[in-house]
Amino acid sequence: MKIAIGAQPLADARVSAPLLFLLTVLLGLQPLSTDLYLPSLPQLAADLGVSAAAAQSTLSVFIAGFALMQLVVGPLADRFGRRPVVLGGALAYLAASVLGTFAPTLGWLVFARLGQSLGLCCTVLCARAIVRDLYDPEAGARVLAHALGWMTLITLLGPIVGGGLSTLFGWRSAFATLSLVGAVLVATAFAWLPESNRHRNPRALAPRALASTYREILRSRDFRAFALTGTGSYCALFSFISGSSFVLIRVLGLTPTQYGVAFGVVTLGFLPGTLLTRRVQPVLGIRRTAMLGGAVACAASLTMAALAFAGVQTVWAVVVPMFAMLFSHGLLQPTSQVGAIAAFPHAAGAAAALLGFLMHVAAALVGSWIGASLDGTTRPLAATIGAIGTATAFAAFVLLRGPAAVAAEPADAQRR
Repeated sequence: MKIAIGAQPLADARVSAPLLFLLTVLLGLQPLSTDLYLPSLPQLAADLGVSAAAAQSTLSVFIAGFALMQLVVGPLADRFGRRPVVLGGALAYLAASVLGTFAPTLGWLVFARLGQSLGLCCTVLCARAIVRDLYDPEAGARVLAHALGWMTLITLLGPIVGGGLSTLFGWRSAFATLSLVGAVLVATAFAWLPESNRHRNPRALAPRALASTYREILRSRDFRAFALTGTGSYCALFSFISGSSFVLIRVLGLTPTQYGVAFGVVTLGFLPGTLLTRRVQPVLGIRRTAMLGGAVACAASLTMAALAFAGVQTVWAVVVPMFAMLFSHGLLQPTSQVGAIAAFPHAAGAAAALLGFLMHVAAALVGSWIGASLDGTTRPLAATIGAIGTATAFAAFVLLRGPAAVAAEPADAQRR
């Protein structure tokens, strides 16, 4: 039996358990697809007889594929609906995961990772668009915060479970587990997922119409403002992901096990951020909640930079400010992801796609900078995160000021 949906976007954040489960899995598949197999990369390289850099290419291809395919998958969901795109993506993800489980060479594994990224695009983008379809912007931000809060458990458990699987059964067990997750997603989406797109656009994939849609989205002041806050928040997190192992292990002397604990402590900051979002956003609204997140991000990132340049080279001088940064991430991501696409009920897929593309391209560039700038101290990482946190606060406090462009949109959209 499919989840029932109403004729109008809901103005409150009521969400059924099946829908919450589906949203959590659709969104959580992204961190799980990376975190579960990262601990087995050295074993993977040895087993396939390739270098560590070659094994890392499976991650690079995954990120690049995820970034680029969003620009196509989003309009597909606007043209054909969310349900068929989610089901097609889940099936593609399942097939690619099975291929990864039995991949005989690195080339086949890279191809499998590319297939996973395509399937993942479908699930993540449609999850954001489904929230926009079913809820008005204010309620949608709280629903998304609820789902992202549960997703934190996936992020925390991914590296731990992946390390255990690698130790006990080898690197292929991570892909076998992802195959199982993909099968569960296919079954639950087929049984429960409604078609939430009430405004399918038959011209969504026409080149001129698509270019016009993307131009319209980019012209939106709200989209640019929320996209910048969301991108800044994501880039700060990706900076830590890219540079933390070098800084915490090679510079500050943690063991790999200690590093895993430290990484988990940092990630845990995201959960109270999402919980606070659900409580304060009904009072403050999306914009002011994003401003609060920007203020926390600025304070945390500048604290981290100040400690590094003051010569405080300790684990806690990195972990505590980053915990606060992840707290701000929990405030900024639900509000930014909903706010950026709120003005586009007829093109929610395209807006979510453009947002995801910008976030991942910027993160990839920041990750490259981190790798090139590390100098044996915590300063490059801290300075980069400090600059990103300051820019995020600027976007929140300057660009989000002014009248909202989406206040009356949900009701008006239903009359068109």
